[in-house]
Amino acid sequence: MAAGKFVTAVNCMDGRVQEPVIRWMKRQFHADFVDMVTEPGPDRVMTAGASWDVRAVRNRVEISVNAHHSDVVAVAAHHDCAGYPVSKEEHLSALRRCVDVMTSWHLPVRVLALWVSERWDVEVVCDSQE
Repeated sequence: MAAGKFVTAVNCMDGRVQEPVIRWMKRQFHADFVDMVTEPGPDRVMTAGASWDVRAVRNRVEISVNAHHSDVVAVAAHHDCAGYPVSKEEHLSALRRCVDVMTSWHLPVRVLALWVSERWDVEVVCDSQE
């Protein structure tokens, strides 16, 4: 069994986004560790990607939930994303759909959608508990 509290982030592979999301999740959920599942444009992968890509993300999230007992999963998108170069509004819409996709997995977790701004601030877009 893993020691310490884990949470999970499905985040963009862009290195600029990693630290802000990790810091925010640790602070917000009093977590010791953040399991990272990275994809270029994870909101695109989760809403318009191939079914095997979505399944791969789900498999990695399930490892975090089952092995590390993560009880929070966040999917994050950000300003200036090379993996999904669309408007902020399109990202926010996709993030909301991501929460629907992830809650359909029926895992015992809270699911959040996060937006990382051009100032690298993290904002909650959607929360499965609201």
